[in-house]
Amino acid sequence: MDQVSESPQEAHSLPGCYRHPDRETGVRCTRCERPICPECMVSASVGFQCPDCVRGGSGTGHRPGASQPRNLAGAPVAVSGDPHLVTKILVLLNLAVFIAVQVSSTLLGQMMLIAAWPPAPWTPTEGVAEGQWYRLVTAMFTHEEIWHIAFNMLSLWFLGGPLEEALGRIRYLTLYLISGLAGSALAYLLQPEHTASLGASGAIFGLFGATAVLMRRRNLDMRPVIVLLAINLLFTFNPGFNISWQAHIGGLVGGAIVGYALVNAPRERRGLVQAGTCALVLAVIVGMTLLRTAQLT
Repeated sequence: MDQVSESPQEAHSLPGCYRHPDRETGVRCTRCERPICPECMVSASVGFQCPDCVRGGSGTGHRPGASQPRNLAGAPVAVSGDPHLVTKILVLLNLAVFIAVQVSSTLLGQMMLIAAWPPAPWTPTEGVAEGQWYRLVTAMFTHEEIWHIAFNMLSLWFLGGPLEEALGRIRYLTLYLISGLAGSALAYLLQPEHTASLGASGAIFGLFGATAVLMRRRNLDMRPVIVLLAINLLFTFNPGFNISWQAHIGGLVGGAIVGYALVNAPRERRGLVQAGTCALVLAVIVGMTLLRTAQLT
């Protein structure tokens, strides 16, 4: 780049920055032509712009925060704070509910997923079919056996942390909740009406599905997660373990669909595709719940 030398007299005649008058500068905003010092320079496609032009959207430079690094799903990368905060909160919430239901068996009965209870000849007085839709959510955080919560929390810890970093807190929490709801809804639809189920397994299998999608997106070796998922599916369909396969499959499918939208949405329509996919999966969940309720009432 050609440079033009200035005499000492010319250098002393330079104008001061419009925001910092005591700072002389030879650079001007390409939009409003006000003098700007290095602290006030915002890089634009051509030259530099002042902060006022950028904030006002009058220039062609980047909007405030546009230069902030973003992850694969489009969420801002947190430069401070705990990157696994949501995962830790979910683990603590599950543990708190586990302790609570150990103390109160009545609370356990109020939080588990069941379509209708009691069975004939008595008239059902509780269950999702009786309007207790909250059970689709509470069952996701409720465990009765120590081995069950231990397995789910270990899986949540090892799968959740990397996913939270890759997706961002809000998208990761959305993935977890939708996966859990998908598992609950499919269990409600396909299980016998008087069969009770509980646990975070639907959400955990959703994390499995999203992890597989994320590894595929990053062109990583998928064999470890495929082997681990296959082992879990073997346990799922083993009748000796009395596991709700419906919740596992529902969570797995829901998590894979949401995860795919989160990491593969086109950049120019990322928010619309991500929100639309989540809304579509939620609509299917509501549809399954309404269908089963209509069958039982």
